[in-house]
Amino acid sequence: MTHRWILAATLAACTMASLAQTVYESKDKAGPVFSDKPSAGAVPVEVQPPNVVSPPAVKPAPPPAPSAAPAYRRLVITRPAEQDMIHSNTGEFGISANLSPPLRPSDRVRVLLDGHLVPTVFRSTNLRLSMADWQSAALGSNGEHTLQLAVVDADGKPWIESAPVRFYLRGAAVGGTRR
Repeated sequence: MTHRWILAATLAACTMASLAQTVYESKDKAGPVFSDKPSAGAVPVEVQPPNVVSPPAVKPAPPPAPSAAPAYRRLVITRPAEQDMIHSNTGEFGISANLSPPLRPSDRVRVLLDGHLVPTVFRSTNLRLSMADWQSAALGSNGEHTLQLAVVDADGKPWIESAPVRFYLRGAAVGGTRR
């Protein structure tokens, strides 16, 4: 322990000695010359302690608020159109919509079929319902159905919903028997 105190005291003394060192000024053709070694004609100069200013404490800037994404202004189902007839034995068919502004990468499109949410979440406004989607949400096969789209954020919160569209689904009949 005493060795540490001696070492600390020695280091402190060396540091103080270097701060209190004498500086000499002499003149030559270019002007004044300052040195820590005396030379012929050099005069000791009293050097004031350095002027040290501590910078004021700076609080870190708060993180920028997440910029509000531009609101979606319009979502319209273009296919199937109101009162369209879709021919499908399995319930598979394509859906298209116009969205303004375009779909952001983090948002998704959800489909409501006959008032029931389709389990598949889509990354585009041009999508295709599968047979499994149809079977999980549609009320019956042939006949009148409704379709509605919604754009949702990553948490499933809706940004915008389309107006519902009414359409008809017909399966093909083979040999007089409907499938």
